[in-house]
Amino acid sequence: MTRKAYSFVRTFPAEPARDLRVDRHYLLCASAGALRLEAEGEAWLLPPARAALIEAGRPIRVSIPQPVTTASVLFDVGFAPVPPAPLSVFDLDTLARELVRECGAWGVSDDPLPAYAETLFAALAAVAWRLAEQPSPVVVPAGRSPELRRALRLTEERLGADVRFEEVAAEVGLVPRSLARRFEDETGMTWRAVLRRMRVLRAIEHLAAGDTPVTSIAFLVGYTSLSAFNAAFRELTGRTPTQYRASFRP
Repeated sequence: MTRKAYSFVRTFPAEPARDLRVDRHYLLCASAGALRLEAEGEAWLLPPARAALIEAGRPIRVSIPQPVTTASVLFDVGFAPVPPAPLSVFDLDTLARELVRECGAWGVSDDPLPAYAETLFAALAAVAWRLAEQPSPVVVPAGRSPELRRALRLTEERLGADVRFEEVAAEVGLVPRSLARRFEDETGMTWRAVLRRMRVLRAIEHLAAGDTPVTSIAFLVGYTSLSAFNAAFRELTGRTPTQYRASFRP
């Protein structure tokens, strides 16, 4: 393949997690729906307003919780510089989203890029590399030990219910104090802080999926108070749920 960069636009059904490693620098993002990304003991959600910049050769795990249309870009290592970090997840600004859309006209091919397209890809790389220097804080730890990974999975499965820490600890075979210590040691966060982040990420997934009212989303992710939901959402993202949903739209 001779192209210095190309776009990968494709629609996928919901799929379980799979491992992925590419030999080019990879700007991974969705134009509709959302992707889940896990790497280096952390997990992110990628709705249309966010992207991941992944260094060539870096292994990642990707899952698709709902049908998604990707609009990603791959850069030859000789065309774009090494990213600022091996993996960075960040919010796309308007310019970056427009450049991703414009680059979508040039997919996988053995034909070289025309000068105009090469300029577009170079501009996108410059903008994305700059944005990658300010990664998003909305990330959830994935855990290292089997017990903590199971505790995280159980917590995520019960976000919309009255999830209780003591019940999660009992199901993974640890006393609450031991599980709390695992959270501190392996994630640097309390279980309550992880739960709050999981709820915000699930809310982002619902916001990206359609037009479900914000009040309904708050209850779906386990909040009984809209004001508490808005406060937690703004604390992690810097925006209200309504403002965040608006950022997904063209």
